Amino acid sequence: MKYVNFPGTQEKVSVVGLGTWVFGGENWGGADDALCIKVVEEALALGMNFIDTAPFYTDGLSERLIGQALRGKREKAFIATKCGLVRKVKIPMVDLSPSSIMKEVDLSLERLQCDMIDLYQCHWPDKATPVEKTMETLMKLQDLKKIRYIGVSNFDLTLLKRAVLVAPVKTLQMSYSLLDRSIEKELLPFCREKGIGIISYGPMGGGILTGKYKEPPKFGKFDARSMFYKYYSGDKFSVVKNAVEALREMGHPLNQLALNWVRQQPGVITALAGSRTPEQVQSNAASADWDLSPSEMEQISKIKF
Repeated sequence: MKYVNFPGTQEKVSVVGLGTWVFGGENWGGADDALCIKVVEEALALGMNFIDTAPFYTDGLSERLIGQALRGKREKAFIATKCGLVRKVKIPMVDLSPSSIMKEVDLSLERLQCDMIDLYQCHWPDKATPVEKTMETLMKLQDLKKIRYIGVSNFDLTLLKRAVLVAPVKTLQMSYSLLDRSIEKELLPFCREKGIGIISYGPMGGGILTGKYKEPPKFGKFDARSMFYKYYSGDKFSVVKNAVEALREMGHPLNQLALNWVRQQPGVITALAGSRTPEQVQSNAASADWDLSPSEMEQISKIKF
């Protein structure tokens, strides 16, 4: 496993992180809880110490499973979780108000079975709460030693600029992959300039860049691959399928190629890879054993996505 310094520190985090939205299976067609715990254990065994989760993932179950898996091993993991996306009468709502955050952090600490969260991130922007109030609350949590570092997720440039004026924002978590390069225009240059590390979610395009789908699959209404990742239907699927076949000709495992393209972009500290099984963790972790060459990066740049 390769490691980089967490922004502004000498602390090492793995360049491939474990994404755990799939844990609990609510938006991913089901998942086996016992297997999820084994996934965390395998990730740690392979040196993948960056583990990303959120209270929203299956109503806290993802955090609970991570807490169980980390019993006696807490020091081996860098835990990143989130706040602000809450369920009210089963409907997801964004709430980054100080009172909501103060409640959420204690619930996350309890589920994770730990005393302090390494990286606490705003999950989605809250239009009803001034970001300044949110950042002040997160700094209060630092003073209380409930969290170590502050991060944000899914913030646009305007909001991020406001946030960094108030708090020491260490990371920005955004969708970033060969299929979604929208952050390259404004956010990525700003983060590089300010020393804010990019955490990439969806580097494999919700699974489509692994090459496992030959025909457009049918997912449930609330499956993330149908409501969140828009690559599985219509003309877009055909374009992506052709791109995947071009990538396949390069001779690398496709999941590893997709991860490496992202993690080799300057400014990216960690590419999050979701895994259902220990075998998937092993394959994703192995992407850190090699790099795409400059000529391969150039070859990829000529493929139409």
